[in-house]
Amino acid sequence: MDEKQIVEGQIAYYRARADEYDQWFLRQGRYDQGPEHRARWFQELAIVEIALRGEVRDADVLELACGTGLWTRHLAETNARVVAVDASPEVLAINRARVRSANVEYVEADIFSWKPTGTFDVVFFSFWLSHVPPGQFDAFWDGVRVALRPGGRAFFVDSLLEQSSTARDHGLLDQSGVVRRRLNDGREFEIVKVFYDPAELEHRLLQRGWSGWVRAAGTFFLHGLVRAHRG
Repeated sequence: MDEKQIVEGQIAYYRARADEYDQWFLRQGRYDQGPEHRARWFQELAIVEIALRGEVRDADVLELACGTGLWTRHLAETNARVVAVDASPEVLAINRARVRSANVEYVEADIFSWKPTGTFDVVFFSFWLSHVPPGQFDAFWDGVRVALRPGGRAFFVDSLLEQSSTARDHGLLDQSGVVRRRLNDGREFEIVKVFYDPAELEHRLLQRGWSGWVRAAGTFFLHGLVRAHRG
């Protein structure tokens, strides 16, 4: 994997996908797998949303890869300040229009090179860890640690390897770390997509000096809450 090239393609993909991203989350269009599937999907999302709103509140929050605001809206309702970062000006515009909150600050930046100027109580990221190239896993988590105040925590949500979670016209998901994604207009991009086993990811973070939990919400999602220990 040429990590630099694929990350550049990944940024281009999410910029081009901005107006249709919510179709994946809402199970619309090419992602519609029927009412039973949709019901299970939203039941699992509710589990994660309840955990997030219960665990992350009254805090200064850094949200990495904030996207179209589907999670920013929850953070904005329960926290004093949210700094929302994304490389795509297109998704930031959608996020602003959706959230419309004075306590959210927006930053347009490439997360792989951006450095926060301050520290936070919580770092949150949704469906982002799976897009971090394997060779940058350690550097990413080091950056999360630096962004946290003493005692700070990271809360994250991501995808489990479940074939029905992707579009009907996408290829089969696998453990290769790369997927080919198609937009509604037929354009195709290769992006990073690493699927983690919750127990294995929890163990890996434990080895890197984090404590906490990572668990499956069911079939589609994993979520985790971990605290950094400083040497």
